[in-house]
Amino acid sequence: MANQVRKLDRVVTSATHRFHAAGWVALAYAVVAALFHSVFETRYLIGNLAVWHWLVLGAVVLLAARPMTLHAIRLAIESVSSVTKTLTWILVWVVFIVQFINVATRYGNDYVEADIYFGEAVSVAWQSFALIAILGFNYGIRDGVNPRIDFWWADFADKTKAWLDFTIHCLLLLPFTLMAMRLLWSYAAIALGQKRTGEWPDGWRLWEGWERAPDAGSLAVGPIKAMLFVAFALFGLQVIAEIIKTGFVIAGRHDLGEVKDQSAPMRIE
Repeated sequence: MANQVRKLDRVVTSATHRFHAAGWVALAYAVVAALFHSVFETRYLIGNLAVWHWLVLGAVVLLAARPMTLHAIRLAIESVSSVTKTLTWILVWVVFIVQFINVATRYGNDYVEADIYFGEAVSVAWQSFALIAILGFNYGIRDGVNPRIDFWWADFADKTKAWLDFTIHCLLLLPFTLMAMRLLWSYAAIALGQKRTGEWPDGWRLWEGWERAPDAGSLAVGPIKAMLFVAFALFGLQVIAEIIKTGFVIAGRHDLGEVKDQSAPMRIE
């Protein structure tokens, strides 16, 4: 009996080593979607997948058998996170400099007897501050600075951590990100000038149709609202990269995956 258990364990380990865990998730989702479509006849999305949904599921299954291709995709996604991290640090200095100028001009008005406090500068400051959070989503996940209960998390084995992250990312975080992108698509389009009928304004001067702030002298708020969709798109890509990494750890491919160590094991965020 013990020999049969060990043999079965070797077979399962060999299969997971060759086939990424994301492939099993895609296969399971496809089976459930087919059941809901043919048996339960549900009106929900899971029973009414479009053609491109099935193509994506098939692509995931095919890629699950090609670990180096998945690894290359993960590296490409994380290179995007490196770019947004650099942009975020640049924006930190932009906010500091603009707000410093705002404070200096606010107290300088009395000396020059003129109003030199610009509304555009205030808009640049708060929109830049918003971009710091928006563009920081993906690299925060990549670098492991997202909040977690460290004192409970730190003592787990790497494979246990990988299983927890993989499960939560697949069942909660990725579906939430996709749902947010679906909701924010029309929100971003309307902020950039799309009409409620779905039509775009005529002409090439699209910026004239951007949603504007009610305050005098403020910049248009259409682009910063549209960036919410971009932020969740980048966030979703990084979640996919995390699924790829943790899937490799689950399969025992530590050379292709990693689990972020926490710098302060007793810290609760």
